[in-house]
Amino acid sequence: MNGVRPDPEKVRVISEWPKLSNVKELRQFLELVTYLCKYVENYAGKIRPLSQLLKKEAEWKWTAECQQAFDAVKQGLTEAPILAVADQDHPFQVVCDASDFAIGCALMQHDHESRDRVVYYQSRQLKPAECNYPVHDRRSLP
Repeated sequence: MNGVRPDPEKVRVISEWPKLSNVKELRQFLELVTYLCKYVENYAGKIRPLSQLLKKEAEWKWTAECQQAFDAVKQGLTEAPILAVADQDHPFQVVCDASDFAIGCALMQHDHESRDRVVYYQSRQLKPAECNYPVHDRRSLP
């Protein structure tokens, strides 16, 4: 299948990354995985427990939720789809979703066998005020 894959060496490094024990290690981990976030569906939602540890007032406390987020990001990259190369001669679809704390979308395109293929994933965490928006409004946020 033709397309774009994440760098296998970077994926290997991430998959073997040991449990994090401080903010400095967390920042190093997130710098690398953010580089590959286009391969991970709902990346912003998955890393939320980790990004909460980066807040100024946050105390470092590695919880089960943090471990689940850490594992989910690693798994998302090891199971990352092969992203389709955009074909300007075929129509695109944008699939959007929203949760209580993140929004995301996938740019999709049918391949030559009429299968849906992901071209790119994009997501971000909501700002505090945006968390109060109704779901249908969150889905239309940039």
